[in-house]
Amino acid sequence: MSAQQSAASKALEEVRQLVAADDRRDFEFAERGFIATRKDPVIPRDTGDGPAFDLTAYDYLEDDRTAETVNPSLRRQAKILTKHGLFKVMDGIYQVRGFCVSTVTFIDAGDGWIVVDPLTSVEAARAAYELVSEHLGAKPVISVIYSHSHADHYAGVGGVTNAADVAAGKVSIVAPLGFLKEAVSENIIAGPAMLRRARYQFGLTLKHGCCGEATSGLGPKPSMGTPSLIAPTIDITHTGQELTVGTVRMVFQITPGTEAPAEMNFYLPDHRAVFMAENANLCMHNLLPARGALVRDAKAWADYLTESIRLFAGESDVMFAAHGIPRFGTEEIVTFLANHRDAYKFLHDQTIRLMNTGLVAAEIAEVLKLPDVLAKQWYNRGYYGTTSHNSKAIYQRYIGWYDANPANLNPLPPEPAAKRYVEAMGGQQAVKARAADAATAGELRWAATLLNHAVFNDASDREAREQLAAVYTQLGYEAEAGTWRNIYLTGAQELTEGVANLAPVAANADVLSATTTPMLLDVAAVRVNPAKAEGLNFMVNIRLTDRLLLTLLAGFPAADFIEKGGIKVEGDAALYEALTGLIEAPKPNFNIVEP
Repeated sequence: MSAQQSAASKALEEVRQLVAADDRRDFEFAERGFIATRKDPVIPRDTGDGPAFDLTAYDYLEDDRTAETVNPSLRRQAKILTKHGLFKVMDGIYQVRGFCVSTVTFIDAGDGWIVVDPLTSVEAARAAYELVSEHLGAKPVISVIYSHSHADHYAGVGGVTNAADVAAGKVSIVAPLGFLKEAVSENIIAGPAMLRRARYQFGLTLKHGCCGEATSGLGPKPSMGTPSLIAPTIDITHTGQELTVGTVRMVFQITPGTEAPAEMNFYLPDHRAVFMAENANLCMHNLLPARGALVRDAKAWADYLTESIRLFAGESDVMFAAHGIPRFGTEEIVTFLANHRDAYKFLHDQTIRLMNTGLVAAEIAEVLKLPDVLAKQWYNRGYYGTTSHNSKAIYQRYIGWYDANPANLNPLPPEPAAKRYVEAMGGQQAVKARAADAATAGELRWAATLLNHAVFNDASDREAREQLAAVYTQLGYEAEAGTWRNIYLTGAQELTEGVANLAPVAANADVLSATTTPMLLDVAAVRVNPAKAEGLNFMVNIRLTDRLLLTLLAGFPAADFIEKGGIKVEGDAALYEALTGLIEAPKPNFNIVEP
């Protein structure tokens, strides 16, 4: 048995022992307060072209055959995360869980509901609200709280309220300062690349089943319905800010730069309950999502958790959050937050310590492990983020991608490098043979490296593609992280089936209306093809009275708008057409596992 095979077997055996010794506390927390779930498990899309979410998608987790293809620790986590329905957290606080990757909370404010984080789609949020109304009585929504600036926490708002009621003052929208800018800007510039990579992170093209997606480790798949956005009417600007909505008093803690650039927790003093947004989860979170983002600050994250403990934990009987399950009891809450805090701080401090001894990111990731006292807590397991890629993110945040080795300063791109590696190793057949030997010996990471070179050397080599897909599949089956499983299995899928030809995601009208003109122009700028623009020299001044700039963003011909008077032109109208002609739409289905 090779060293790598031995290490993998040892890791899986340790996980099996952990699962066998599970005290079932998390399962009890997940089941506590269950009221009901939907009678129809399928939440349809408003467009009629398939489900936004299917509550039966994860039923396969109960099949014992799953034990052969899903890491036992991830299977345990997935069972907890996919318990769906309406739950009573405590008097006056209810959650609908398992309808989306995130969890929506309904707080009884007397004459109406406060809705916290209304999921990813209008359809899922509406279904949650209907379930609440069916079992708890019909009440209007009088306020919506966005805990932070990621779409799975605001994009379903149209399912629980509408812009007209907000404009009329019937409903308030509460969010941390900077929410709107961050909600729009984090994904707008690099959005197409992020969306392509998100297919890997969330396994969006994988089928459900023992050989497919098994949650992301943070929650089920995102609901795939209609997105929406209504701008906030109340900004939370500082920690300690108080707000009363109906009969509910809230005290806020802002936590910018943790899991999101604009994020906040809040405390309900009359309920002795604390809401921890996405700052404390049922798993280790990621400091750099696989889909891509700016690197998050592990030290700041830990420091804000310390502040949460000092401000609220000792006065709380219940803790609930934007993903996963609540926790109950003051001692449980304090211990949970402290252990979670210590995990992020340990990752930060020890990555920096090892970095300062000369280890590079890959070397740090290979040796850094959480101490047992932290690692054996289920909520610190690497289901969504991992010690490996979080340590690399910390390294990147402080000193960047370059490891200071001159050989890595200006390396060859993947395809020409692969051709030279394959030639140096004796050709394509020799590389495939060595990879097969490595896979047989359990050295799957090395086999993947060899076969990746083979595929990038000759993408038409079906045998190399199938060999690499088989290696990725086994790596996916062994992965404890839901994200890693999804990434490996999606890579295998694209090697054998090709890239799914998904249509580009059209910009939603709500999001576009919230986007500032400078942001829209920035997007136009990053879509200009310089080869087409070479030699051109002209100026276009744009005065906006509405959102017709969207024709510029989309690269649509402007002639019809000009002819109908939608765009008024002074000077040479052909210049506007020339400008739009320079703008190219992104490619939503670019290759990842092949040239």
